[in-house]
Amino acid sequence: MAQKLASTARTGRDNQRYGAHGERLVAGVVPLSSDKKKVLLIQSTRRGGWVLPKGGWETDEGTAEEAACREAWEEAGIECKIQRDLGKIPDKRSPEQLTAQAPKAIFQFYEVSVEKEATQWPEKHKRGRQWMSYQEAKDALAPRPELLDALNKSSIVR
Repeated sequence: MAQKLASTARTGRDNQRYGAHGERLVAGVVPLSSDKKKVLLIQSTRRGGWVLPKGGWETDEGTAEEAACREAWEEAGIECKIQRDLGKIPDKRSPEQLTAQAPKAIFQFYEVSVEKEATQWPEKHKRGRQWMSYQEAKDALAPRPELLDALNKSSIVR
């Protein structure tokens, strides 16, 4: 990862990129172990369940890849290398699940290899992280079908 790693996480939506229809542009990663038998999930700060590292693609970031790797660092404490573009995934949340803090989004996911796992990272105080098998992750991501789609597009061993 060529970018400098920040010691604090970005907050707010002032620099957030939005699509042509007002949807939030979100970049995320599917971090796989070197043998591709495990995926690293993080705890959601809102719902307490498990999610993939992801967050807003901001206007000062040249690419969605850059945003995805920044989010991986801030939320999961990993330095990663993009292996594969998993494509755009539409938001599958119902209108009732959408809020001002979590508006409609388009997700751009990347399969990544984990180059380094830090012991300290910006959101360590509010997020746990855990390596899971495909089946464990599939069960954990069931409430978020768009995240499950990203996992299923990856080359994780099933």
